Amino acid sequence: MTGPRFRFAPSPTGFFHVGGARTALWNWALARSEGGTFVLRIEDTDEARNQPEWTQGIIDALAWLGIGADDPHFEGPYFQSDYAEQHVAAGQALFDSGHAYYCDMTPADVEARNKAEGNQGYQGWSRDLGLGPGPGRVLRFRVPVGHTVVHDRVRGEVVFDNATIEDFVLLRGNSSPMFLLANVVDDLTMRITQVVRAEEHLPNTPKQQMIWEALGHPAPVWAHVPVLVNEQRKKLSKRRDKVALEMYRDEGYLAPAMVNYLMTLGWTPKGGSEIADWPQMEADFLLEDVNHSPAFFDLKKLAAFNGEYIRMLSAEQFLEACRPWLLAGTAFRADRFDERMFLEMAPHIQPRCVTLADAAGVVDFLFLESPVFDDASLQKTFAGTDGHEILADTLAAYEALPSWTATDLKAALEAIAERRGLKLGKAQAPARVAVTGRTVGPPLFEALEVLGRERSLERLRHVQPVGDPSA
Repeated sequence: MTGPRFRFAPSPTGFFHVGGARTALWNWALARSEGGTFVLRIEDTDEARNQPEWTQGIIDALAWLGIGADDPHFEGPYFQSDYAEQHVAAGQALFDSGHAYYCDMTPADVEARNKAEGNQGYQGWSRDLGLGPGPGRVLRFRVPVGHTVVHDRVRGEVVFDNATIEDFVLLRGNSSPMFLLANVVDDLTMRITQVVRAEEHLPNTPKQQMIWEALGHPAPVWAHVPVLVNEQRKKLSKRRDKVALEMYRDEGYLAPAMVNYLMTLGWTPKGGSEIADWPQMEADFLLEDVNHSPAFFDLKKLAAFNGEYIRMLSAEQFLEACRPWLLAGTAFRADRFDERMFLEMAPHIQPRCVTLADAAGVVDFLFLESPVFDDASLQKTFAGTDGHEILADTLAAYEALPSWTATDLKAALEAIAERRGLKLGKAQAPARVAVTGRTVGPPLFEALEVLGRERSLERLRHVQPVGDPSA
């Protein structure tokens, strides 16, 4: 496919970070809207930390977000380790052209000389020694005098004084490439024209631009996007914060909700609402509209987004989305689950769910042989005599009902409430606890209708409240 070529280049060293997911989505939106290509490159040269399952985790997480190989804009995955020979060859080419030189000073040598001379960093001591390759010798880039200007689609023109950049290492003493060299060679090999990445890479950019130019190629278009921070405004950390995309997926966050939320971290769709579908966000997204400030990864706001998306689902869509959580690890047996009952209750369940996993706990009473009572709810509802008397009145009224509809069930309890001088919420509490086991849940009268007359009356008859004088 012709057009600009973007890349996303994660390292398979752990779970997929939400910050990486945001960067991937922005690259994906640009590749699609600009008629270009999204290249996935796995930077797998850290053999001590890389694991095959992490690589598959990246691919699966991207697919969950809607980024995958079944789209003509997608290319890859490529693996950095497959290009080791090109990395070394590029280092040799830089040496041959005079843009790099070999240095035999070890880190300990550099530290000792700095201590003796009162300097910091590497001072180019081996620049003019004419050393060739040898055991333990590193290849360093010869940083030119002057300034390096980075043209950034997010941050504008960023100027770096080359005097503040030491001659950096391209090849280690064992001839293995450093990240800076490997990254540039991979981008060259894969014909990358746009590099959109986190702002933490900005200090590396003048060095990489120097390498591009020394190898005889114009640098790509750069764009450095703001990092994500927690509520203390500290950069999100794997050790401290909940950053693994897979965790949110497994907890029942909807992919479209996560995509929508991540897209808005540092950017806002047009139209005044942050809730937007993918086609709109893809069409609207421009790097020039991205904020410069760090973006707050707000868990409460993410939950609100997810709840909004859950409420958008049809009953059938909600059932299918919840199915993995409904049939595994719940209080009721899978063979007791009734799709019809769930679908009838779905509109009343959805407003009470932050994640898909919440649904099972809201409707479990429908599929249990008998409710699981919360002792605190029993104590609160039946500690005195009123609860027992209201329950007895409710049972008598419901046994006499000619039809079992939510409307009739509510009317019967409203009459009890009026006779006793109570609000409806107070009057319905004993029946709610007797039928569901809890003091909170979906609308009681709709739940009673779905549960059915016989099962509901059985629960009203057989609950044994704490302190019931007749028990």
